[in-house]
Amino acid sequence: MYIQVKRTDGPLNTPEPPTLDLHGTGHCAAFNFRRTARAVTRLYDEALQPTGIRSTQFAILVGVKKAEPIAIGELGRTLGIDPTTMTRSLRLLKNDGLLTISKRAEKRQRFVSITAKGVETLERAVPVWREMQARFENTIGPEYWRELRNDLERLAGVANSFESVS
Repeated sequence: MYIQVKRTDGPLNTPEPPTLDLHGTGHCAAFNFRRTARAVTRLYDEALQPTGIRSTQFAILVGVKKAEPIAIGELGRTLGIDPTTMTRSLRLLKNDGLLTISKRAEKRQRFVSITAKGVETLERAVPVWREMQARFENTIGPEYWRELRNDLERLAGVANSFESVS
């Protein structure tokens, strides 16, 4: 005996998926900034590798050293780092003995300071950073870099203004 089964869910009866319009997505500011940021971060991370820190850690150590003792929230705002990421990054630097974090003080704030080991790390890292920074600026041109920095500051301000509205 032979039974014929008519399939209704097979490839012949599958409706065409709706057309998804992705026109313009390659111009996405977030995508382009993140792609560029990852490339530049990799460049500096590779240069700083012999010092034992990454570019993000370098930025935090410099930020702390310039303003210590500094409240964690103020440091995060200065560097544009969200509280969760800042807490995690500071914990790692503290565990490595590069920073100290105070107990909660007035207004429940905690303050960050750099340790002697942190200063020694910066003493090794700053010359490496300066060399990489000079190579970067010389490659793209010092005038273009100054203009780009100003534009980046302006764009950060625009993005921050959108944040405060939402």
